[in-house]
Amino acid sequence: MSVFQTTVSELAERFGLVCHGDGSRAIDGVGTLAGAGPSQLSFLSNSKYASQLAETRAGVVVMREENVADSPVTALVARDPYVAYAKIAALFERLPAAPQGIHPTAVVSPGARVAPTASIGPGCVIEDGAVVEDGAILGPHCIIGPECTVGAHCRLVARVTLVIRVTLGQRVLVHPGAVIGSDGFGLAFDRDHWIKLPQLGGVRIGDDCEIGANTTIDRGALDDTVLEEDVRLDNQIQIAHNVYIGAHTALAGCSAVAGSAKIGRYCMIGGNAGVLGHLEVADRVTITAKSLVTHSIREPGEYSSGVPLQENRQWRRNAARFKHLDEYARRLSALEKDRNNE
Repeated sequence: MSVFQTTVSELAERFGLVCHGDGSRAIDGVGTLAGAGPSQLSFLSNSKYASQLAETRAGVVVMREENVADSPVTALVARDPYVAYAKIAALFERLPAAPQGIHPTAVVSPGARVAPTASIGPGCVIEDGAVVEDGAILGPHCIIGPECTVGAHCRLVARVTLVIRVTLGQRVLVHPGAVIGSDGFGLAFDRDHWIKLPQLGGVRIGDDCEIGANTTIDRGALDDTVLEEDVRLDNQIQIAHNVYIGAHTALAGCSAVAGSAKIGRYCMIGGNAGVLGHLEVADRVTITAKSLVTHSIREPGEYSSGVPLQENRQWRRNAARFKHLDEYARRLSALEKDRNNE
């Protein structure tokens, strides 16, 4: 696999950045401020790493204008160095080319439709009524179930399962082990036993979404579970049936959204956070890590719940006091009332 190489000036022109220093320097990779070498690019976006700038050996660093005077190496100035770095770093990601066609070990139903330009890897199974569109890549051992559609230029890395009635838009990236379209947790209790509710809906995922490793997305009970365009899900996330997630929203690892919840656009949900079922979260809401959303959120902003980490003895004392919180509040209210009556 050939190594991609460019120059600082070419990067500046391509991404609309301002160069301070040697624009002719050749760049063939990226690295951290502490670890990058003379032919690599790094970035400074977080002030807590500013002390590493003086010692960096990187050939060029992407930074804000305010940091240029302190840079011992060539600088590329960006309004948001992290965003600029993300765009530049993509140039150096070299994935093996996927051969067009169907691997001899794949099993494709005669009732399925696979575009000639798609790549179907070893051990894949494509069932009756499934569609795989132009340029889609299915890595080893993916399963595409009945009535599922893999949109143009999607990439299913490996061992991805689309169970039934799943539609992926264009350029969707799905990481290994993800399961999309499995049964939702629908049950009715009849006197002394559970009755399973049939899950008759599907899953619709918009263009440019990303689904992390071992993440699960249940199909709807009646209506579809929906992710609008450019939704980003980290690893090991649970999305329950009939959930609706607005465009450009991102969820971090191990978070979970219960059935029929609706998440707005441009939201960010931290790791291990949870949203209870049938709630609504407005656009542009941030939920911090390990928070539990127990009521609908109607206004944009940042929301948190839970108790921050404390030394254990302090936490135990506070936990013991917590059960008296209502009593303390009533006593305080009575004291304030008495004071106001004096």
